[in-house]
Amino acid sequence: MIPDNTRSEQLQAWLEDQPGRFTDLALLRADASFRRYFRLRRDGEPVVLMDAPPEREATEPFVEIARLLESLGLRPPRILEHDPAAGFVLLEDLGDRTFTRALAEGAAEGPLYDRAIDTLIRLHRAWPAHAAKAPDLPPYNSQRLLDEAALFADWYWPEQHDTPMPTPLREDFLQAWREALEGLPTLAETLVLRDFHVDNLMLPPGEDGDCAVLDFQDAVIGSPAYDVVSLLEDARREVSPATVERALERYLSATAWDREAFVQHYRVLGAQRTTKILGIFVRLARRDAKPRYLEHLPRLHRLLAQGLSQPALAPVADWFRTHMPERMRED
Repeated sequence: MIPDNTRSEQLQAWLEDQPGRFTDLALLRADASFRRYFRLRRDGEPVVLMDAPPEREATEPFVEIARLLESLGLRPPRILEHDPAAGFVLLEDLGDRTFTRALAEGAAEGPLYDRAIDTLIRLHRAWPAHAAKAPDLPPYNSQRLLDEAALFADWYWPEQHDTPMPTPLREDFLQAWREALEGLPTLAETLVLRDFHVDNLMLPPGEDGDCAVLDFQDAVIGSPAYDVVSLLEDARREVSPATVERALERYLSATAWDREAFVQHYRVLGAQRTTKILGIFVRLARRDAKPRYLEHLPRLHRLLAQGLSQPALAPVADWFRTHMPERMRED
């Protein structure tokens, strides 16, 4: 059942205009955005429908980047039908076996993370030859990263202190992050998917490739370390230290980055990402009535404390030591 009756009528009318006979419509999942996904059958074959109300979410970036990923040798879901004005995309059904589900069923962690890392290796190796032909994607630059870090100040801090963060304190917080981000060494940029983690990686039935990828419509151009740290410092799942070490070594051995520069990017962007997600998860809980996201805060606290121990994050660590010393502890 689709809760929004108007949107339900739009969806049913759209399906009637598409080729084939559709049956068995059922909600598959809703994500942290305004998108919803439905599973249904077209002429008896399973397909997935993305419902993205056009006044809330654009579908063009998803479709455009799906086609780009295919050109790079990756495995997004195939686009079957697309109506950007209506906000519907009919997709290939990749099945139910996300990496998250496979791990819950007892699949070995190491080999699965090897497959995920191999997907990033393939992407980052292929990107230089495709960069000039790629869509005009936004840069994941210092300003954008700062804007994301500000979510911590604007949502997480008020949650902890029952008051907005004072303006001078907020400015000091962002200045500390500016120093850390602008101190990063230069690395050639690549396509960054931004939500590369086990919830968005699939094992399609009958395929032996690296893995299929989901939820990439917010892709940008930025540091190659971002998707690696998104995978290995997962906001929703504990990843064993042995798997992290193994995956990092596998990635660095197969790519040409300066190791020291890459690791510095990995540490700083990992802490930035954790800081951002702390703000996002509180916002999801308070503004969007999705309190389940708060259950991940203890893990994020540990990841942040670990990140702040890195020398490259000294300005940020100094701010936390002065104003939120409890976030310096890993307990």
